[in-house]
Amino acid sequence: MKPRISVITLGVDDLERSLEFYRDGLGLPTEGIIGTEFEHGAVAFFELQAGLRLALWKRRDLADDSRLPQTPASPTEFSLAHNVGSREEVDLLIAEVRQAGAVITVPAHDTFYGGYAAYFQDPDGHLWEVAWNPAWELPE
Repeated sequence: MKPRISVITLGVDDLERSLEFYRDGLGLPTEGIIGTEFEHGAVAFFELQAGLRLALWKRRDLADDSRLPQTPASPTEFSLAHNVGSREEVDLLIAEVRQAGAVITVPAHDTFYGGYAAYFQDPDGHLWEVAWNPAWELPE
């Protein structure tokens, strides 16, 4: 398998609420909810970077499509990370997500690896890290 991920899908309970958080609160570009004409097809896609999209799909529809039973959500199963170019950008982004309604689980702090990071949860409890790592050079 080539190391290429093209879509990260988050199962959500309220697609409209999650769309508003990511589109209006975080400013991620999207065409909004599409696929409503299909029984389990309503989804919202967000362009993240070249070749990568974030999808929001109702948990029950994701369970149906994967033929797995829907289970309780667990915010510690995985996290998504958004790396930025400075400590100041961590602080600015955490202020932005707080204003959008995110729950800040760990305030911005110095990390063991010499960086600076914070954690927040979206309206469905998905865990995000915002981090500055001085050892990583970010693409433009």
